[in-house]
Amino acid sequence: MDSNGYSDPFVKIQEQDADQKEDPQPGEFSYEIKHAELAKKTLDVSVWDYDMGKSNDFIGGCQLGIQAKGESLKHWYECLKNKDKKIERWHVLLNDNTVQFED
Repeated sequence: MDSNGYSDPFVKIQEQDADQKEDPQPGEFSYEIKHAELAKKTLDVSVWDYDMGKSNDFIGGCQLGIQAKGESLKHWYECLKNKDKKIERWHVLLNDNTVQFED
């Protein structure tokens, strides 16, 4: 959080070994991954506070995929079972260093 009490949040989304495609819909993204390979993948989502001129502050993050736990893992399996259906869920951002997120 900035000294004025506000934050300038931004999101980082990372999946190793995938090529991200440009999407005409702002706020959306897509990766080209074969469905058979998807079950072995993990998507890291992290939220940061932008700080001009110094290191950005980590706010929190979550994982979706085979390395996830609890409700996030259940969400991932639901997505795998319904490959042609949009599955939306809210996820709690964790800030307890259980997941590796890099600045």
